Amino acid sequence: MRKLLLALLALVLLAGGLYIFARAEARRDPVVRTATLSLPGWPAGAKPVRAVLISDIHIGSAAMDAARLDRIVGQIDALKPDIVFIAGDMINGSRPNSAASIGAAMIAPLSRLKAPLGVIAMLGNHDNWTGPAAVREEFRRAGITVLENQAIVRGPLAIGVVGDRFSSRANLPATLAALQPLVGGRVFLTHSPSIVPLLPDGSVLLAGHTHCGQVGIFGWSPGRQPYDRRYRCGIIRDGTRTVVVTAGLGTSGPPVRLGVPPDLWLLTLGP
Repeated sequence: MRKLLLALLALVLLAGGLYIFARAEARRDPVVRTATLSLPGWPAGAKPVRAVLISDIHIGSAAMDAARLDRIVGQIDALKPDIVFIAGDMINGSRPNSAASIGAAMIAPLSRLKAPLGVIAMLGNHDNWTGPAAVREEFRRAGITVLENQAIVRGPLAIGVVGDRFSSRANLPATLAALQPLVGGRVFLTHSPSIVPLLPDGSVLLAGHTHCGQVGIFGWSPGRQPYDRRYRCGIIRDGTRTVVVTAGLGTSGPPVRLGVPPDLWLLTLGP
């Protein structure tokens, strides 16, 4: 009996230590990953663009508060990006109309993002569930442009923003129609990367949503994963299409990460 109790105590201590480590991992500064991508339609003579991709901030969770987000904004500004992309899920949880009370904490940090070509954002599934109108208003107050199934030109970039497919807000034909007359290197932004097979050949997509599994044990993630595993994490080539999937900054569900640190991407976009 004594040996059994000691074994149980050791197991409890191990589980507790693992939880403390995973919770600290969820709140660490994001890893900066880098890549260079060629965009179709790049204007002749235009200089490459430094772009930062972030996603899944999940403000309101135990892994993300205004102080941590403020520190991450400083980290992004130090990278001197020309443009910042936010691929959805600003808000944590799914309670209807909760974004109005949670979202105010995100205004001050995000309003300090410095990028000459601006900050472009779209809404993820949690934003759509918790109050899209409130999230849009908070973004507006932070000086951030929010698009959904629309397109815009910023510098040498022609950006198509597709609504989140996971929460049934994607309208790819409308996005393509808005993008068609624009001149610039074409890049798509969305939340769930499951839209990849529907994009035109040669497309480049920036996305989030998957958290790269959030917990990874030798490549395995526990529980049901609400995404197509082909587009789980990092840079994926799907035929002639390319997708960049960030692990995100915050957490969904338990405020832990294990083997999957938060990250952001510093991308050089050019010809």
